Amino acid sequence: KTVLHRLMDLIHSRNVARPPGSYATELLNAGVPKIGEKILEEATEVVEAAAVTGDEGRRQLIRETADLLFHLLVLLDHGDIKLSEVEAELHRREGTSGLEEKASRKRGP
Repeated sequence: KTVLHRLMDLIHSRNVARPPGSYATELLNAGVPKIGEKILEEATEVVEAAAVTGDEGRRQLIRETADLLFHLLVLLDHGDIKLSEVEAELHRREGTSGLEEKASRKRGP
């Protein structure tokens, strides 16, 4: 398993057991409003880090991206969505122009 799959498994175990003292538990208990707030915060930090030049900017972008991915995984598990479902969607889109894919969503399934 990849590190993202192992992290998703850990988040899911937190969602099932809800152990006290777990950051994931706190987020899952607070629900979509809090998880969404954290995603927006982390997304902003990713964009800010991308503007920082040099090695420090690169390291900062990596750290902030990891934070954003973590919070996205928490949101997925909260919605009972598996990482493999997102991977399947990306696989479905593979080889399709991003502009074409976006236009197809406006036309419907």
